[in-house]
Amino acid sequence: MIGPLKTIAITLGDVAGIGPEVVRKAIGSGKINRRFRYEVLLENRAPRVALGRPSRQAGRFALDSLEAGVAGCLRGDYAAVVTAPVSKAGLRLAGFTFPGQTEWLAHRTGARDFAMMLVGGSFRVALVTTHTPLRRVSSLITREAVGRVIGLTHAWLLCLGIRRPRVMVAALNPHGGVPEEQGREEISIIAPAVRTARKRLGDNVTGPHSPDHLFWLVRQGKADAVVCMYHDQGLIPLKMLAFDRGVNVTLGLPIIRTSPDHGTAYDIAGRNRADPRSMIEAVNLAARLAGTHPRGGFHSPT
Repeated sequence: MIGPLKTIAITLGDVAGIGPEVVRKAIGSGKINRRFRYEVLLENRAPRVALGRPSRQAGRFALDSLEAGVAGCLRGDYAAVVTAPVSKAGLRLAGFTFPGQTEWLAHRTGARDFAMMLVGGSFRVALVTTHTPLRRVSSLITREAVGRVIGLTHAWLLCLGIRRPRVMVAALNPHGGVPEEQGREEISIIAPAVRTARKRLGDNVTGPHSPDHLFWLVRQGKADAVVCMYHDQGLIPLKMLAFDRGVNVTLGLPIIRTSPDHGTAYDIAGRNRADPRSMIEAVNLAARLAGTHPRGGFHSPT
């Protein structure tokens, strides 16, 4: 006898943007996984706000919805939570003090090791640093940080059912730091982190690879995921190849959380022009993860 369907929670994000529209279109598309139920959180409490700009009311509603989804996942009421786009400006007006939702999610769930991954079909990139000015990136790249993201990425690929994950690690500097005067991060930080990871996870972890060649290899199917040193290093190639179906996944949480990889699109809010494909992909990826990893989150092996 088949038991009751599990439920995936969906937030509306910033209701002054396209979140409500892409959620509605995704649910009505007939293209989302039918082996789950879907609950749109706090829909009957959504505030009436002016479209197309951030506000304290919309920010507060987005935070309340996010809290409802995470709390429900932690209680076991939901198999996953899918979060529609939010405005950082709106969140700040509501008193939000974290750099982004990823950091808040880690704090709220007690996760110490976490990372942001972006998925576009079979193209997957995980980030060692996220929304960081380029001038600060080098100082934030450590052996521990690189090794942590490699481990989280490897564990996540195992959760997808990939038995021998191939993880390529990007260099930071042009030509992978060769010649030496181009940068020493590869020699002193990234290469040692990769060597340590290979001892723990196997020879399918490789790098540091020069990024100007690495992503061509990925497109040829030579890797299951790439660990990138900074935001645009990974996001530019991913969005070139999968702009309309990118998904943001938070690695290292005790729950499953995905989100479409686009913003609030205030300029088209309320015009029925929003493309729901990224939201559909986010819902289906959450369902896939919930189906293959029913206990919830996924962590780096110790």
